[in-house]
This record gives sequence, C-alpha cells and structure tokens, in this order.
Amino acid sequence: MSPGLTPYDEAVTRMQARAAAIHAGTAEELVWLVEHPPLYTAGTSAKLEDLTAPDRFPTHKTSRGGQWTYHGPGQRIAYVMLDLTRKHGDLPQRDVHSYVNALERWVIATLADFGVKGEIRQGRVGIWVVMPDGSEAKIGAIGVRVTRWVTWHGLALNLAPDLTHFGGIVPCGIREHGVTSLHDLGVDVTMDGLDAALKRHWDGIFG
Repeated sequence: MSPGLTPYDEAVTRMQARAAAIHAGTAEELVWLVEHPPLYTAGTSAKLEDLTAPDRFPTHKTSRGGQWTYHGPGQRIAYVMLDLTRKHGDLPQRDVHSYVNALERWVIATLADFGVKGEIRQGRVGIWVVMPDGSEAKIGAIGVRVTRWVTWHGLALNLAPDLTHFGGIVPCGIREHGVTSLHDLGVDVTMDGLDAALKRHWDGIFG
C-alpha cells in the first residue's frame, strides 16, 4: 500500500518492472493498493469521442484492456500482479477469463461486508449495483493486462470519489448507466476499513 496520491506514470512504470521481475523469478507476486490524483485513462479500446472534457484532467493512454476510466482521490485502486502459470485458489492456470471473474468475485465479497450487493452484467465488465430508483450504476471498474502470463493493472473501487469528475468521459463506453460509490450509497466506511475488507477476502478467492 502506498500513502498519499501516486502519480499514474510512476505507477505504470513500477507495475511493468514488477511484472517483468515476477516473470523472471526475481520478485514475488504483489497486490498494490494506491490512490491517484484526478485523471482519465484510455484503455486499448477507448474511443476519442468518449472523452467529452479533454481539458478537465490529465489524460493517459494505457495498455490495459477497456475504454475510458476516471481515477482520483477517494477511489481505491488495486493493482494485481500475479503469475497465472502458478496456482491461485481454485483458479485454473493460464486462464485470463477466470482471473477477471475472480477479481469481480473479490469486489463482490468485499462489498457484501458493507451491506452492498454487487453484481455482474453480461456484456458489461465491472461491478454494478441496483440503485434505490431501480437504475443501475457502476461501483467498480476492472481493466487488466497480461504479459507473459503475469497480470498487471487491476481494478478501481469507488469509496468516496467526487462523482462529478466522471462527467468528463463516457465511463467504459457505457452511456445508459451511471456511476456510484459506497458513500453515495450511504455507507460510512474509511479507506482503511475498505482495505481491511479487501484483505480479508483475498485468500477466499485467490488462496
């Protein structure tokens, strides 16, 4: 875990180096918890027209899958660097789909600790919740890259970010649904409390 706000370019450089070292057998696997200053990242499928406020925050092209995502204070980023040639819980080895599903299950189990029902939707990567008015909103985004069977990038879980900051993009290319957070849902939890829940549920998913 890194305190404060970690610059995005620094995070990518460190992740890439760590993933290479894991592949080489010179470093251990790692789950790295960070927060970033406000910024937008463009995944490999991002469309320029989905960046609706290009001058609002810094933008970064990135090598993860997916489309546009916002990162900022109050959002827990979990960068996960695992060697998928190794065994992790009940996950099959060298199976990227199962790995992404495990990340989703990890977030869903964590949210359940706070009375929030996270769900997945066919064709919509990430974690969704049904709002009181019956609409759906995304609370967790997932975007990964796998290099020589080592994962990097990971997920973003909204604790208490400024939700208006998502207005500068079409999050993940989905226009018909909104974005929410634990605090938006009335859950009073600190970042430390959220981190503790993430750590509690890690072994149950990944072994």
